[in-house]
Amino acid sequence: MSETSSVYSAYQGNTYLFGGNAPYVEELYENYLSNPGSVPDNWRDYFDALQNVPAVDGSNAKDVPHLPVVNAFAERAKQGQTKVIVASADSEMGRKRTAVQQLIAAYRNVGVRWADLDPLKRTEREQIPELEASFYGFTDADQETVFNTSNTFFGKETMSLRDLMNALRETYCGTIGAEYMYISDQNKKRWWQQKLEGIRSKPNFSKEKKLHILDRLTAAEGLERFLHTKYVGQKRFSLEGGESFIASMDELIQMGGEKGVQEIVIGMAHRGRLNVLVNSLGKVPADLFAEFDHTAPEDLPSGDVKYHQGFSSDVSTPGGPVHLSLAFNPSHLEIVNPVVEGSVRARMDRRGDPLGKQVLPVLVHGDAAFAGQGVVMETLALAETRGYYTGGTVHIVINNQIGFTTSDPRDSRSTLYCSDVVKMIEAPVLHVNGDDPEAVVLATQIALDYRMEFHKDVVVDIICFRKLGHNEQDTPALTQPLMYKKIAKHPGTRKLYADKLAAQGYGETLGDDMVKSLRAALDAGKNTFDPVLTNFKSKFAVDWSPYLGKKWTDAGDTAIPMAEWKRLAEKITTIPASVTPHQLVKKVYDDRAAMGRGDIPVDWGMGEHMAFASLVASGYPVRLSGEDCGRGTFTHRHAVIHDQNREKFDEGTYTPLQNVAENQAPFTVIDSILSEEAVLAYEYGYASNDPNTFVIWEAQFGDFANGAQVVIDQFIASGEVKWGRVNGITLMLPHGYEGQGPEHSSARLERFMQLSADTNMQVVQPTTASQIFHLLRRQMVRNLRKPLIIMTPKSLLRAKDAASPLSEFTKGGFQTVIPESKDLKADKVKRIVACSGKVYYDLARKREEKGIDDVVLLRVEQLYPFPHKAFAAELKKYPNATEVVWCQDEPQNQGAWFFVQHYLHENMSEGQRLGYSGRAASASPAAGYSHLHQEQQKALVDGAFGKLKGFVLTK
Repeated sequence: MSETSSVYSAYQGNTYLFGGNAPYVEELYENYLSNPGSVPDNWRDYFDALQNVPAVDGSNAKDVPHLPVVNAFAERAKQGQTKVIVASADSEMGRKRTAVQQLIAAYRNVGVRWADLDPLKRTEREQIPELEASFYGFTDADQETVFNTSNTFFGKETMSLRDLMNALRETYCGTIGAEYMYISDQNKKRWWQQKLEGIRSKPNFSKEKKLHILDRLTAAEGLERFLHTKYVGQKRFSLEGGESFIASMDELIQMGGEKGVQEIVIGMAHRGRLNVLVNSLGKVPADLFAEFDHTAPEDLPSGDVKYHQGFSSDVSTPGGPVHLSLAFNPSHLEIVNPVVEGSVRARMDRRGDPLGKQVLPVLVHGDAAFAGQGVVMETLALAETRGYYTGGTVHIVINNQIGFTTSDPRDSRSTLYCSDVVKMIEAPVLHVNGDDPEAVVLATQIALDYRMEFHKDVVVDIICFRKLGHNEQDTPALTQPLMYKKIAKHPGTRKLYADKLAAQGYGETLGDDMVKSLRAALDAGKNTFDPVLTNFKSKFAVDWSPYLGKKWTDAGDTAIPMAEWKRLAEKITTIPASVTPHQLVKKVYDDRAAMGRGDIPVDWGMGEHMAFASLVASGYPVRLSGEDCGRGTFTHRHAVIHDQNREKFDEGTYTPLQNVAENQAPFTVIDSILSEEAVLAYEYGYASNDPNTFVIWEAQFGDFANGAQVVIDQFIASGEVKWGRVNGITLMLPHGYEGQGPEHSSARLERFMQLSADTNMQVVQPTTASQIFHLLRRQMVRNLRKPLIIMTPKSLLRAKDAASPLSEFTKGGFQTVIPESKDLKADKVKRIVACSGKVYYDLARKREEKGIDDVVLLRVEQLYPFPHKAFAAELKKYPNATEVVWCQDEPQNQGAWFFVQHYLHENMSEGQRLGYSGRAASASPAAGYSHLHQEQQKALVDGAFGKLKGFVLTK
């Protein structure tokens, strides 16, 4: 038997543990490696024996093989071995020492389940046997026995069992319950143990601090009661029952500023939002009251309700001014989360702050939504990825224990805690009783300390209640009578805390005096939040004024000089000798080099690359993200070249677009996680805070935008008309009927057309390489920031017909309508076929095959805003044309037909007839059977040249 095996055999014959305690033993071993004195004597003796085992590299006696130890423990756990009788002479004392370590581990792991967290105390705290000394065989006679507690942070190397139990219960079972033991990093776990055990999870605040907390509670409660009596029956999503949240936000802002944070971006839904606006961001109460009185200015086409509104302000803190931004948010629960994260990343990039030391994201959740909304998980999944990292988010849960409306807790989730989803990224959680505002503030301090130390996500779960219904018109007692009987008797968190301070000698009338003072301020509509700065402006603030009030017809200069074209083309097609590309990629880049010289026409991928190259060379950063967008779903892009000879995973890539000029702007391409909703919302948030960066999201297939429909509906399409938020995000959605079935054909063009109004966005379907070049450049070089929706092709990416001569890049610009390219006699033309996208090439081939010379083909490249002037000019060229036909690949009830027919009709001449040729109406976007697809395609192309039938409209 080997020496290693004999050591483990000795362990198996003398263990004090159940096999299932392998994780605990592994932690002991970790502690031993960092500090041998931190583990019990019997374990130290055993681990010392391992020093006879050869070291891993022979250089360090402590460098013993770790994996075999862990595997041995795990194997015992699998076998379900039962307790083994100890064979050593000092077996009983050894057993007790081990039991003490198990007891400490139990409190660290499950002490939270016995914590005093419910302000309503609706149920008895459950019995947790593992938290009782008797569970480990201790009796009353052991209470004064002294044990080694050097692996704790209670300030003593040794403690009696009684004192240890008291310390553990104070730390882990008070009004703060901590979850952190699932963190795999030992340093972080020890950090939490030191933070909590060092103070036994108890605050020690000064008189000034306590009075400030009471002031914040008074402000929170006072505003809600004022609104409740002044605006009876109006929705406001009251914070009553959760007032400690305002104290938490105040601490986060002030302490954040002290730690160097200069910007805080907040995302939250309805509950407590008005309170945050007034009592955290400093919105003047009179302005809020004007919104209730319907006397606020209405300068937007649509506007939005008051509890969706965003706000920004600058406040003073001990560390200097801090800019606060509350993100605009629709009613879709938690959808604002990734928007906030994107906004934060844009601010970090602008500041050159890669770790997020100066910018802090804060997300405020409801308990039911945190557990129930999938976008929460998607956003958490972004937290540690390179392209979406924001330096750690502080999450605060306003946990009213009743969910969105009045759900039975048994039906609200499948997890023990609403915050359990964050365990997927090992984010620690502090559950805290909302009726202990000092504990809430302390939990906030610890959470922010952790975030600033490790730049990881952390959660503060404020367990409170909701005094009123969901929207003040609801009656939750209808379904929760027991809960609301308790709430009716609850005096309120402010009153409880005021009484507590009075008992400590702070003054019997202190609480009442604060209430009277606040009421007087609210009656006068005065600001109740002192630290607001009115004249401060950060050098990092973005000036949006150049992009306001511009017309979409201002195209800008998108052509580039020939010399610049050739210089850039050489830069982006030169691969360093140290990088060995795949042969297929090498062929792509060799062809692109020929395109750059003008030897062959320019294809789609090269046109796109040259647009990006010219933009970054001109100082416009480009940020392109999506699933597999570095290579491109259809392998047309190859923006990132992977060295085929690389030896390390994190090395051996080369991105030509990052090497076009010495002082170029950044080019960032990100292969995102497989998420549409969160990633698109993130990019929208980024674009909303950086008009100078070209922000693009590419769907793997256009159909997949379905998964992000909330973002498209609530932010991209309507953000400007609701909130006045200008945004230049670009969506690339592969779209084209190639016989690939229902889910890989349509980007749902009709949905974007339906959402188009008030010149809110641009919907385009370019068909040539030069068109995509000019379109992409146009989005940045003109001073207009509107969402751009591009129906990008699939088969056209490599189609020779879609390639463009070099001359089309060095002159001209994006054509909203491409005229007839064939030299036809205008007076002979009888029919004009208008279309958009790939179907044009099918029509052109058919016309060529049949020798048809009296039908004109017009390509409408921009579908919205519809180019009336350009389209009308083309129609006027053919005075004898009596028929106009719209031809499309999509079914009749989809695509652009229903939305462009009135545009076409508007521009037609008197007596002209309008017809349709395309697939029949269908519940499915496309046929799944190849033969059926081909039949439909042939029929719609033939129909464009045949007799008008079906729907025909005469001007």
